[in-house]
Amino acid sequence: MSEDDVTHGGGCRCGQVQMKVRGKPLITMACHCSGCQKMTASAFSLSALYPLDAVEISGLEPVIGGMHGELRHHFCPHCLSWIFTRAEVMGPLINIRASMLDNVAELAPFIETGTSEKLPWAQTPAVHSYDMFPPMDDFPILMQAYAQSVS
Repeated sequence: MSEDDVTHGGGCRCGQVQMKVRGKPLITMACHCSGCQKMTASAFSLSALYPLDAVEISGLEPVIGGMHGELRHHFCPHCLSWIFTRAEVMGPLINIRASMLDNVAELAPFIETGTSEKLPWAQTPAVHSYDMFPPMDDFPILMQAYAQSVS
């Protein structure tokens, strides 16, 4: 079995929304923006970006919360755990909250964003940092560097 076929499970806090992801993420991230701080009640949010067709969501139908515009944050309707984010600009990609996956310990953030709002004591092992969000043109290079770092 290749690493592209390996699946990892996960789910929300109450377990009523389950997920399976296939393969490795395209990139892992920590976001330090104040919005993520408020939505996670923590110093940052953790996420892992996957192709949409590599993710299976089952159980209760997630509801929109947080941002209701271009970015759509999806939550469990029962426990209100923030599960994933989607946006048209992302194309066929889904940004899973890494802490919802059973293998979260393997998903250290490769990049960190929103560092202009970072709490001074919050630290991550991220290799690349951005004051806000990286330019979209940077993502192919960042994803290639991430793939090489985890192979």
